[in-house]
Amino acid sequence: MLRLEGLTCGYGAVRAVENLTLEVATGTIFALLGPNGAGKTSTIMAIAGHVPVLAGRVLFDGAEITGLPTVERVRQGIALVPEGRRLFADLTVEENLLVGGYSRPRQRMAENRTRVFDLFPRLAERRRQRAGSLSGGEQQMLAIGRGLMAEPRLLLMDEVSLGLMPKMVDTCYEAIGELQVEGLTVLLVEQNMQWALKVASAVGVLNSGTLVYQNTTAAARNDPTFSDHYFDAGVDRSEAESND
Repeated sequence: MLRLEGLTCGYGAVRAVENLTLEVATGTIFALLGPNGAGKTSTIMAIAGHVPVLAGRVLFDGAEITGLPTVERVRQGIALVPEGRRLFADLTVEENLLVGGYSRPRQRMAENRTRVFDLFPRLAERRRQRAGSLSGGEQQMLAIGRGLMAEPRLLLMDEVSLGLMPKMVDTCYEAIGELQVEGLTVLLVEQNMQWALKVASAVGVLNSGTLVYQNTTAAARNDPTFSDHYFDAGVDRSEAESND
């Protein structure tokens, strides 16, 4: 569904990602791992159209989208759940969901909202509550739900586990697993190796903007070079082991 060919992207003269090539198969979850500053967020922001592509190509479902504006990528089926959630704090849960579905026909709005509430019943209970008053876990659920309102075929997710209690991380990842079973394709950016290995079909490790490892999750679990690349990329070993 997604293919990056020699992707180089960045901000002005700074290149955050250099010559990145990877594929995400339809109906799978691909986890892109690495420390802060490795280029993970820049990669998915380039796919979403928020960071300039300086070289290479982005292909979605076989067609090149490198030069398309963000809104057209959303219409084609790409949605982003950004790091930090970036919700509209003064809007209610329901209003945030409506914003997420702006690119889809109005007659499908209620159906998509029901789907989100079925996936996250807690959001249904708080549908008239302002997003800024929700807990961190509830805000992450809402950010995921807002992305789903766009009816994506590819969901880009940045640091789902960041700042959340383990129980809330489990809830979010269980939902992601359900969506993948339904056929949704997910590109997941994570720092936490253990969470990613629980849900992903394949993994890649970025180090200073370069892909240094890529394999299926099953192979990575039994490959000692995987953890070597992961920790060599700059991930703190003691912190990772404490999250195991």
